[in-house]
Amino acid sequence: MATSLITGGAGFIGSHLSEALLGLGNQVIVVDDESTGSKRNIEHLLANPNFRFVHGTVSDRTLVRDLVNEANEVYHLAAAVGVALINQEPIQTIERNIYPTELLLAEIQRRNAEGDEVRMFMASTSEVYGKNPKDTWTEEDDLVFGATTRPRWSYGASKAIDEFLTLAYWHQKKTPVVIGRFFNVVGPRQTGAYGMVLPRFVDAALAGKSPIVHHDGSQIRCFAHVADVIGAVIQLMRTDAALGEVFNIGSDRPVTILELAKMVIDQANPGLDVQFQTYEEAFNAKFEDISRRVPDLTKIKNCIDYAPRHSLEDIIADVIKSKRA
Repeated sequence: MATSLITGGAGFIGSHLSEALLGLGNQVIVVDDESTGSKRNIEHLLANPNFRFVHGTVSDRTLVRDLVNEANEVYHLAAAVGVALINQEPIQTIERNIYPTELLLAEIQRRNAEGDEVRMFMASTSEVYGKNPKDTWTEEDDLVFGATTRPRWSYGASKAIDEFLTLAYWHQKKTPVVIGRFFNVVGPRQTGAYGMVLPRFVDAALAGKSPIVHHDGSQIRCFAHVADVIGAVIQLMRTDAALGEVFNIGSDRPVTILELAKMVIDQANPGLDVQFQTYEEAFNAKFEDISRRVPDLTKIKNCIDYAPRHSLEDIIADVIKSKRA
């Protein structure tokens, strides 16, 4: 029986990953400091004898070493999350994204050097592309960040450092790693507390309030169901050809944020109107946004059997159903 260690496993994506791995017969250890995750997300797993929750931080070197010693594979999901949090807490963003990755890689490499193959999945983000002007982004495209005086770019830049560090371990030491860049992963249990747009829209509509769209709503995004993303992550970790590689993971169906708000209203509370808010009102005068974020999924489809099963309409319905429940 394999033992899977998930950092940030009490978060939205981590809780779904825990369920999937337990379903495959793995033992699962979750470590989370609950700074953005919540034990409520994994409450239903605590009675499972193959599941263990550790309240702690992956900045704790001793704890990281002890947990990596128990694991056959590591899924590193712990990170700062959400545009709102990143804009408000840039120091926390940088520290929580870089130092724990360094600790994990060093311990995983130690295990491999001792003769135990331990693979690591490193969760990255579409934010690493910054404001690259291409219509669709491939894994080899340039990273285009804004000025350092704009705190928003600290997240993409720090996750890019994570990627550089992870790939350096692969190239120099052959540490078995896989990097996945997530594009707007959504689904049940996701909170809108840190600026995540879909749960924020659904929460508002179900409360009889107008969803608030930032700027004019022309921003283009692609939304993928967490179940599709988790399936891809597990497949990649079990595919030798994926080692040392970077993959876009998500959906490639584009939709404007205004269209998304109207789709939520149609399903959740017809008759509501959309309310608009400037970036300065929502965040501050230094905030910059990305106008278009669409992944090219050719690479992942060539490596594994990946085809998102959930349509955007299905995703919205699933989120509404879970919120009502």
